[in-house]
Amino acid sequence: MSALLRRTKKKPADRVVTLLQKPGCHLCEDARAVVEAVCAETGSVVEEKDITQDEALYARYWEQIPVVLIDGEQHTFWRVDPQRLRTALGRG
Repeated sequence: MSALLRRTKKKPADRVVTLLQKPGCHLCEDARAVVEAVCAETGSVVEEKDITQDEALYARYWEQIPVVLIDGEQHTFWRVDPQRLRTALGRG
């Protein structure tokens, strides 16, 4: 008999939102404002990574910047919808 694997739903404060960005990117600045505001509401952790400082990130995401990851998985790119982000973090 196989056991069912159940994922426990993380609380918003346990989630990490990563903004992949590069200097001088106006879409990145817009995305940062949305990410910071939503994460301030939810208590989620925000981190930023500059793709120009990481070859692997640059190779993977340079055409999509800014990119938002939630717990390491891609959530969106280019424009960040605040309601969609809240929902993904469990506070929608």
